Amino acid sequence: MIDNLVIVESPAKARTIEKFLGKDFRVASSMGHIRDLSKKDFGIDLKNNYKPEYIVPNDKKKIVSELKKLVKEANIVWLASDEDREGEAIAWHLFEVLKLDPARTRRIVFGEITKNAILESIKNYRSINENLVNAQQARRVLDRLVGFELSPVLWKKVKPSLSAGRVQSVAVRMIVEREREIINFKPSSSFRITGTFISQNNNGKNQKFRTELNQRFHDKSTTSEFLEKCKNAEYKILNVTKIPTKKSPSPPFTTSTLQQEASRKLSFSVAQTMSVAQRLYEAGYITYMRTDSVNLSQLALNTAKKTITEEFGDKYVNIHQYKTKSKGAQEAHEAIRPTYIENSSIEMTNAEKRLYELIWKRMVASQMSNAEFEKTTAVIEISTTKEHFVAQGEVLKFDGFLKLYIESTDDEGEEETKGLLPVLQKDQILENTEIVAMQRFTNPPTRYTEASLVKKLEEQGIGRPSTYAPTISTIQNRGYVIKEDRDGKERAYTLFTLKDNLIEESEQLENYGREKSKLFPDNIGMIVNDFLIEYFKEIMDFNFTAYVEKEFDDIAAGKMEWTKMIDEFYIPFHLQVEKTLENSEYTKGERQIGVDPESGKAVIARMGRYGPIVQIGEAETDTKEKPRYASLLKGQHIETITLKEALELFKLPRIIGNYEDKEMVVGIGKFGPYVRHDSKFYSLKKEIDDPYKITSDRAIELINEKREHDKNRIIKTFKDEPDLQILNGHWGPYISYKKKNYRIPKGSDPAKLDKEECLKIINAPSGKKNKN
Repeated sequence: MIDNLVIVESPAKARTIEKFLGKDFRVASSMGHIRDLSKKDFGIDLKNNYKPEYIVPNDKKKIVSELKKLVKEANIVWLASDEDREGEAIAWHLFEVLKLDPARTRRIVFGEITKNAILESIKNYRSINENLVNAQQARRVLDRLVGFELSPVLWKKVKPSLSAGRVQSVAVRMIVEREREIINFKPSSSFRITGTFISQNNNGKNQKFRTELNQRFHDKSTTSEFLEKCKNAEYKILNVTKIPTKKSPSPPFTTSTLQQEASRKLSFSVAQTMSVAQRLYEAGYITYMRTDSVNLSQLALNTAKKTITEEFGDKYVNIHQYKTKSKGAQEAHEAIRPTYIENSSIEMTNAEKRLYELIWKRMVASQMSNAEFEKTTAVIEISTTKEHFVAQGEVLKFDGFLKLYIESTDDEGEEETKGLLPVLQKDQILENTEIVAMQRFTNPPTRYTEASLVKKLEEQGIGRPSTYAPTISTIQNRGYVIKEDRDGKERAYTLFTLKDNLIEESEQLENYGREKSKLFPDNIGMIVNDFLIEYFKEIMDFNFTAYVEKEFDDIAAGKMEWTKMIDEFYIPFHLQVEKTLENSEYTKGERQIGVDPESGKAVIARMGRYGPIVQIGEAETDTKEKPRYASLLKGQHIETITLKEALELFKLPRIIGNYEDKEMVVGIGKFGPYVRHDSKFYSLKKEIDDPYKITSDRAIELINEKREHDKNRIIKTFKDEPDLQILNGHWGPYISYKKKNYRIPKGSDPAKLDKEECLKIINAPSGKKNKN
């Protein structure tokens, strides 16, 4: 018999908990959810008050069977899944599927996996909170109804195999709208004027400092006139003001702010941050990582005070609580913090160590004193004109929390002219060494990163801590949004320099608009977005999506019946789906962009079966003449491609020469530009090869490179079993058989394996598929 059986979601969490419990406890893992909605008929009984129809998936049946055996042997079953709504739903599913006896079942929750927290939770066990379960069921049912009803509409009216979701579609809308703001943005320019002056510092030495004119000029002539006035001008300090300022530390991390800061400081994706944080939590190093609270326990505050005092001294201590400001903040969890604040580092993988140290620094810094500055502003008048220069400097008087932690930002603005100023006094005459007038351009709105999109979703009250990462992963996996780097463009700007009473004008070049890890909408994402906005305005409305989240919160608080909430949404939504299927037309996102000068036929950009295309002409029934088609290049959009760019695409495919008595043809396919030779395809290299300019010599080089690579890739083949190969892959040697890959056990020599040994590895029950 087992005195106490504890069931958690993951083996890692089970191993950590087992260390804290004695021999009277056995800890088992459910490996996440053990059942899900059936795929048949939505998995929801629409005629029976939206009753969910759950099934145990095939890959979970063995786990369920093992858990049932353990339950039979146990006196008491402790359900210890996570403390959020999803964790509560997992506990409820376990209770239902395992047919647990309420009298012998305990529900326990803890915000951190420490001995004290677990033992405390066992003392304060409770029953399953059905309100939390219902809130999670409502989310699951609503999202299933939206996805299963909207997706077939997209298949019939836009393109097969598309899908839609409630929160994901709104996230795509944000990215599409931002992209269109950028597309429609018209930059303007002005001249930013900076002056360099000399004054003595505290040591009596001359020190240069920079200033900026209090106004910008919008054309060359006005700028030039101003510089002419500055020749032989006298520069005198009109006034000097000194103001003490303070900077406060940021609160400890919530899920959203952790995702944002890990993106900026560690270059982690949102999904990577949550994956690493999950491992840290399950190993007992941090508190629960899905939270929108900035609250800290009294024990955490006391430990932080002790740590700061020992590390930095009493004057750095400023213990206080923060208040949660996010819309619709959920259950009263604690902020994300180290479980043992006295430990500033841990021994795990590099990614886990870096994220832990970020969490530790942020939490400890949140309880440190404000940083204190003295901000100095000096106004410098020009004897020959009404404009004046302004010098700003900042002196750090007390570093406070900055001794440990500085928060990053997403700002991409111009660099400010702040620094340490020399001693400046009213009516002091200054020596000017140089005045520079540089043409600057207004910037379009910045594209979203994963982190800034999370911030926007949170500001709008859309989604909750558990949904941000899945939402962002889903919109990328569906191909509606692409995350990538893009090179900047080159532009000319005008530069004036006044030095030694001589004005010099020159034209300089600069790169601008470079993007790193930004989210771009794909063509199909824009088309689907427009279709959904036209026919399903409510689903795509930001306020409506936030309102639905508020209703989930009300269900969790026991203030609302979940089936009533679904009913109020579903009845009008279903009618709109039927109306759209009946009355809307098939959309291709079609746009006529001009006329082909050679044929006089219309040039059209639209979505084709395999992606965005341009075509010249329509299908002619009389002449049976077919239109000509060309695929858009990566980064080109149906709604912005120009006639010139479209006609360029029809220059491909083109023959660039012969090799080994066979033609080499350059074209663009589904996977990008290629060279076709002897019925084989060789990809052009991104950022190196231009399909319109590539030479025959370069094409031959690519063909031979690929042949050499393929030759080294094959370790062994079998004449009597052509589907069987031993290959070299990114992760090492592996067996390939009938389009499936299998790992080769450690200690085996891949080159010496015969056919029977390979088939034995393939058919072994423990045979693992390879990533290659």
